[in-house]
Amino acid sequence: MTPALVAATVYPHIVKAAGEPARLESHPRTRVAQIVMDYVGHGWSPDEIQRQHPYLTLAEIHAALACYFDHPAEIDEENDLEWRESERLARNTPTSPGMERLRALKRRHACPALP
Repeated sequence: MTPALVAATVYPHIVKAAGEPARLESHPRTRVAQIVMDYVGHGWSPDEIQRQHPYLTLAEIHAALACYFDHPAEIDEENDLEWRESERLARNTPTSPGMERLRALKRRHACPALP
């Protein structure tokens, strides 16, 4: 009996360590999930993503999207976790004094309601 072969897909420009999010090789702080958010969340084409992030090459963007299309559940889960964490932080972080001053200015200069 031969052991089962598990083929790992290798994407050019993408590195993925076990237990870590997939990232761009030349830009380790840029995760595949971030590029996917631009594509899915903003509806941007690869060309528009490159226009918004000129340090990325089209090859890197297409590699990130290929990785996503092969592993959508994993990357969608990563984006969902990040969204929930940002929502939790927003709820539990006190408002800064600067933001309080801006809100007070807005209330002070608010236009009266129209009849």
